[in-house]
Amino acid sequence: MTLPEGNPETNSPAPVTPAEREFPSPAEPSPVSPRFDELTRQRTKEIISLYPQARSALLPLLHLVQSVEGYVSTDGIRYCAEALDLTTAEVSAVATFYTMYKRSPCGEHLVSVCTNTLCAALGGDDIYQRLRTHLGSEGRPLRHEETAGEPGTPGSITLEHAECLAACDLAPVLQVNYEYFDNQTVDSAVELVDALRRGERPQPTRGAPLTDLRTVELELAGFTDDAAAVDATARVEGPSSAVESVRGVRLAEENGWTAPAMPDTPPAMPALPEKK
Repeated sequence: MTLPEGNPETNSPAPVTPAEREFPSPAEPSPVSPRFDELTRQRTKEIISLYPQARSALLPLLHLVQSVEGYVSTDGIRYCAEALDLTTAEVSAVATFYTMYKRSPCGEHLVSVCTNTLCAALGGDDIYQRLRTHLGSEGRPLRHEETAGEPGTPGSITLEHAECLAACDLAPVLQVNYEYFDNQTVDSAVELVDALRRGERPQPTRGAPLTDLRTVELELAGFTDDAAAVDATARVEGPSSAVESVRGVRLAEENGWTAPAMPDTPPAMPALPEKK
């Protein structure tokens, strides 16, 4: 049927064809800003070459962008989209889903305080609240993912609360640039961030020696910048476990406890109830 004052089956105006639709001109200059220099572009090609499908390179490519910018900017999203033949919406969906990708400029160091259940109960909430006031200005505590100092400058710190850093046996814990500092207290956490602001790099409880956030982001992208990163051997050979983490294994060894061997044939599964 034809409705009054309309098109067949609709009262809406006639559809506009793609050729008739007007699109705004792209902003100038090119989305690939000068900050993404030739070295970054070469690294981009290396990352993409590792994957059968170019779009699979998006996660490490976002880390690469973050190593250059200190965060993932709108230009960074456009750069990834151009490199991988994706839309900016597709790249933005990923960059805003994962918390490791920051949408505002970060400090030299990222301090992540675990505030999940066990850490919170053992002091994680107190640590986070104390660092908020300690790093903030008078009468204004630092907010989640806010930076104390000028972002990117020496001694600047971005503070965030994190959901479970997977170290419940060493709670409360925090991380600096994703390296662990275990069994923290309010006082030890304050001493740690003060040392970072003075330009010091305390040794993490476990893992590799401390660097800065941009260097870590470059490593997460798959590259080691020899001019900025510490010795590669030291990065690999840092302690990776703690006494608390292997206590069960040690008790089993001391008492001769062993798990029963797997049977040669798996036990029969119980019969499924009949469908009614």
